[in-house]
Amino acid sequence: MMAWTDRHCRTLHRLLSPRALLFTEMVTANALQHGDPEYLLRHGAHEYPVALQLGGSEPEALAASAVLGAQAGFQEINLNVGCPSDRVQRGRFGACLMREPELVADCVRAMLEAIPLPVTVKCRLGVDELDNDEWLGHFIESQQAAGMSRLYLHARKAILKGLSPAQNRQVPPLQYDRVYAMKARFPDLPIIINGGIDSVPATLAHLQHVDGVMIGRAAFQHPALLAAIEAQLAAAPAAEAALPEAPPRLDAADLLDVLSRYRSYAEQQLAQGTRLGDLTRPLLGLFHAVPGARRYRQLLSDSTRLKRGQIEVIDEALQALDNARAAA
Repeated sequence: MMAWTDRHCRTLHRLLSPRALLFTEMVTANALQHGDPEYLLRHGAHEYPVALQLGGSEPEALAASAVLGAQAGFQEINLNVGCPSDRVQRGRFGACLMREPELVADCVRAMLEAIPLPVTVKCRLGVDELDNDEWLGHFIESQQAAGMSRLYLHARKAILKGLSPAQNRQVPPLQYDRVYAMKARFPDLPIIINGGIDSVPATLAHLQHVDGVMIGRAAFQHPALLAAIEAQLAAAPAAEAALPEAPPRLDAADLLDVLSRYRSYAEQQLAQGTRLGDLTRPLLGLFHAVPGARRYRQLLSDSTRLKRGQIEVIDEALQALDNARAAA
């Protein structure tokens, strides 16, 4: 998610979920070729495993960008063919590329020829009038023939004209059954489902039909969900996991420990010149619906203190949660 899943967000997510595959923000091949690759690809080994998500439509540029990603240490290169924004369309990449399955296949093939890493694709069920299983099956076949290792399939079509990116996450209906149908059609291709998944029961239900679940905005809005899923899957392997009657309740002390550990990371980053506001933003949803959460968010959103780089606001947020827990 552009402007959301940066390296600080990924650090928090790794603390919550030791095993999840994390994704970078989408980075365009054009930016990597003409900008500062070292800055754009910044990350830490503590985040691994991490997939670098690329945007672009020129095979040679994507291949060169994939080489930079491999040299930087990423474990997977993912091509985004699902973003519906006008800006992305103007650059001729994202969801509009689904109209050109052979070009996407050329991009996948070029990257695979350039690097030893898995190359994967993230796409939607279709775009505009290209929205049926026969057409989607052809698109998938083209990428599989090119060497795609894994498919991340958002269970909605994209409407490229007339809807904003936010509306494209709400207006086109979710069609999970179509994702399941593609998995049945391509049993040897790992297929990861995406779109509107925001609970432990929903995650486990999908895992009965597909190979994995991709959590998007819910991971940023309510990051403790990642820890809840991790705990559930650790208790019961995905293939055998029974659907819980209710989601597992996380111990608030565990989340406080995560916050304390993230605070140490934030202090190191501040010393390197990172803005405090960039470091606290991923934390805002960590204690959703927990006593003291309102005061916690107020403290971490204090613009004056954030501009001054006063890391003590994290200590005070921790204290607010401790006080609320003691009073409960």
